Amino acid sequence: MIEKSAYCKVSISPIRAENKDEAEIVSQLLFGEVFTINEVQKNWINITTLFDAYSGWIDIKHLKLLSEKELKRWLDGLSPAFNLLTEIKTPWGNQRLIRGAYLSNENLFNIGNDSFEILNSSKDNLPATIFETAASYLNAPYLWGGKQPFGIDCSGLTQMVYRFHGVNLPRDASQQVEIGQEIEFENITEGDIAFFHNKSGKIIHVGILNDKKQIIHASGCVRIDTLTKEGIVHSESNTITHYLNCIKRV
Repeated sequence: MIEKSAYCKVSISPIRAENKDEAEIVSQLLFGEVFTINEVQKNWINITTLFDAYSGWIDIKHLKLLSEKELKRWLDGLSPAFNLLTEIKTPWGNQRLIRGAYLSNENLFNIGNDSFEILNSSKDNLPATIFETAASYLNAPYLWGGKQPFGIDCSGLTQMVYRFHGVNLPRDASQQVEIGQEIEFENITEGDIAFFHNKSGKIIHVGILNDKKQIIHASGCVRIDTLTKEGIVHSESNTITHYLNCIKRV
């Protein structure tokens, strides 16, 4: 079973820092995401995700194995769904999926030997701009390790929003800051990404900008605030909540 590929069969699977239920959630898998199995310990699997090379532990019951040929076939057909909710028919019954789950463009599709049918008759349109896509997550509660509309963290927001627009960013803000070209504050355009540091200089926060110097980010919930050269100015308290490190364009 070691070094085999698999896909996430459940709507959301927490990726944990350790192989136990009470361990910290560091990220999430959504339905259809693929990964490599590194290690098996009783009811837990250590994995590395294919799209962002993120590692951690998931419940063994949340996966289905894929052969190399099955993996390649699924990678050729998948795309992240923008619908807030999608219902599919599966071999184990009907299942509700959330925005960001990987599905096919066809209503009838297979992942490995498993057959699925998308039951929704319509699809939500992807917004034209990156900032508008981010705004579709407004008021989603902050959740450490989350990356879906019912709970998301700051780097999960930037990763998911850019994924819809065809760009795969790393999972954490400290990794995302290594990507792209640094931009001067005066040259900000819609879709640029701002990064923020703590007192020791460590990158701890990230958000997406528009050309009006507004930033959408996950802090308590997904919200829109103002960016200055110093940092984020909270729209209600009018205080600086995060200190600007740099701005990147990808």
